[in-house]
Amino acid sequence: MHARPEDVAAVRRSLDEARLALADDEVPIGAVVLGPDGVVLGLGRNERERTQDPTAHAEVEALRAAASRLGRWRLDGCVLAVSLEPCPMCAGAAWLSRVDRVVFGAWNSEYGAAGSLWDVLRDRRLNHRPEVVGGVLADECSELLSGFFASRRAGDPGGAG
Repeated sequence: MHARPEDVAAVRRSLDEARLALADDEVPIGAVVLGPDGVVLGLGRNERERTQDPTAHAEVEALRAAASRLGRWRLDGCVLAVSLEPCPMCAGAAWLSRVDRVVFGAWNSEYGAAGSLWDVLRDRRLNHRPEVVGGVLADECSELLSGFFASRRAGDPGGAG
């Protein structure tokens, strides 16, 4: 599938959240859930360090916020956009929430579950398979993460940026 102009805008919005995570000294990953009309329903960024919650990934936070705003767990008609390819947990959360589309920036060669290592979201055994669009603004998304981890390896606790 090819990225639409609204996919690019959504990934840019997820990058805004990723930069907020970076400012909080978290791994800079951000996510946004858009409703069928394109309205932002939920925002999320990594909060694992702050909350000491292993499930506080950007996607989970955004999905929770959207479900809370809508008052229902089914997010049919919605789009989840994230700056990094979802891990298995987040791909599972996207599947279970019934989002229509998952759009992401950088590919995740270590934990990717939307086409890199696994393809959870398009597994034919599942009862719901969202459309998946990967690699949207991949360079920009990758650079943010690469800078963060390079600064960590160099001993800079403040992260990149």
